[in-house]
Amino acid sequence: MFRRVVRQSKFRHVFGQAVKNDQCYDDIRVSRVTWDSAFCAVNPKFVAIIVEASGGGAFLVLPLSKAGRIDKSYPTVCGHTGPVLDIDWCPHNDHVIASGSEDCAVMVWQVPENGLVTSLSEPVVVLEGHSKRVGIVTWHPTSRNVLLSAGCDNVIFIWNVGTGEALVTLEDQHPDLIYSVCWNRNGSLICTSCKDKKIRIIDPRKEELLAEREKAHEGARPMRAIFLSDGNVFTTGFSRMSERQLALWNPENMEEPITVHEMDTSNGVLLPFYDPDTNVVYLCGKGDSSIRYFEITDEAPFVHYLNTFTTKEPQRGMGYMPKRGLDVNKCEIARFYKLHERKCEPIIMTVPRKSDLFQDDLYPDTAGPDCALEAEDWYEGKNGDPILISLKHGYVPGKNRDLKVVKKNILDNKLSKNCENTDPAAKMATPTPSIVSKPENHAP
Repeated sequence: MFRRVVRQSKFRHVFGQAVKNDQCYDDIRVSRVTWDSAFCAVNPKFVAIIVEASGGGAFLVLPLSKAGRIDKSYPTVCGHTGPVLDIDWCPHNDHVIASGSEDCAVMVWQVPENGLVTSLSEPVVVLEGHSKRVGIVTWHPTSRNVLLSAGCDNVIFIWNVGTGEALVTLEDQHPDLIYSVCWNRNGSLICTSCKDKKIRIIDPRKEELLAEREKAHEGARPMRAIFLSDGNVFTTGFSRMSERQLALWNPENMEEPITVHEMDTSNGVLLPFYDPDTNVVYLCGKGDSSIRYFEITDEAPFVHYLNTFTTKEPQRGMGYMPKRGLDVNKCEIARFYKLHERKCEPIIMTVPRKSDLFQDDLYPDTAGPDCALEAEDWYEGKNGDPILISLKHGYVPGKNRDLKVVKKNILDNKLSKNCENTDPAAKMATPTPSIVSKPENHAP
């Protein structure tokens, strides 16, 4: 009697395809650390992968074109004294990457224009403040040089990388291990998930808790929470019966979720990757061999299952390419870098279209590499939305500027008052983060 109406969506037929073997990155010893981060970060120029390293922590940085077998002696980024747990490329500079490690330090690195020729052991800046290992690093989406780190000391720091100083320290909000932290679209708020089973929405500059939800997922295993572009929060977690779940929340009213979906009984943590331009969420379970994807709309059931891409091999980690790194001529709407035990395999998600013309409905203007604000503006309370670019003619990378760190010395403040009028050099030394030239001095 009743015909089931199939919902119209241009993403219903999205299909995933692994690239050919010669386009994979082979012979990589992916890190064996038992930590639930993605272990991989990509941008339009490089793929970075956390690897096994004797006597410290290291990650590989490979130009995207460097597919094939990676020599065992290939240079690494290797300044940490403990295993690296998380890495994140700066959204405003494709040569700058941050890393957090078991050695309690956060380091920021500048990768040379064409990639590494020798191993890189000198970071541009070392950010010290955590008393336990640092498992999360994530850059501010719209402000230059603002980096967030979260550690197993249950503390969140927000740093001005240009001066090496902590702008914000959130130490009373989380009584237990922080599982995930995500900025909202303009970087005015963060949402966190914690081992105490709470999801929290926090205004970091006011150090104020705006909303929280106890037992967002009742299970004991780790949760993830991300902001969507409309301000709602999407979470993944486990039910009391250890079934994997996803849920959607409105921060204005966290009493009840907008929707909850039960998934399956696998025990890998679901890592969500979100595309704000198309409102598609991709879920990659650690140890799964599939990527599931869903479209989020404002009509029930709100989270619409689209499809599952499955391979034979389980994934150890996953990198997600920013939109500006995709091939618009092939209607590619997402690209993942899937980590196996010994290799990294790109997976391309495509919308099947017959036309060769640019498909504007698939590629609305997307966040470009320019930042809307400086770190100081953000800290003073200003907000800026992402500066959007068109992908109509593909993304053409601009010239990347060096990251400059101006270390402020406490003694300088006292001295400068005396020599303000007399010493022209003192006037020259006002901090102007991340413009040009090499950093003057490194923390050891």
